[in-house]
Amino acid sequence: MQLAALRDNNTPFVDHGIEVLYRFAAFDPFCRTRFFGRPFDLGQFERFRRIMHTPHYCVLLGYTEHQLLSSLQVSELRWKQRVWVKGYRTNTEGVFEFSMIQRLGGRYDGIWFCDALLCDDCDERTLIV
Repeated sequence: MQLAALRDNNTPFVDHGIEVLYRFAAFDPFCRTRFFGRPFDLGQFERFRRIMHTPHYCVLLGYTEHQLLSSLQVSELRWKQRVWVKGYRTNTEGVFEFSMIQRLGGRYDGIWFCDALLCDDCDERTLIV
């Protein structure tokens, strides 16, 4: 769901796909998180959105092709998937690791949330917001 939302990022409105990813991200908005590899305060959507628009992650926005490279079930409720993505701009591509966790109980019972989104070609020390 999150990957498809990023593909159609600007439908029905600008950055809708990023908002879907943000709403289904498994982090506490009141604490620093390593969602993108290094600790960030992502409590405000605008900070999250700015990271997604960096050269490392913008390949995901409106991408034209993707291919699942590998999938690993870490536990009953946790999966890691590596995905190759071809961006809509010429010669843009990237490999990303999605860590997914399934919630149990409550309002979101059975729903898969993204626990981390890491870019293979991204040096997390150079990721500046």
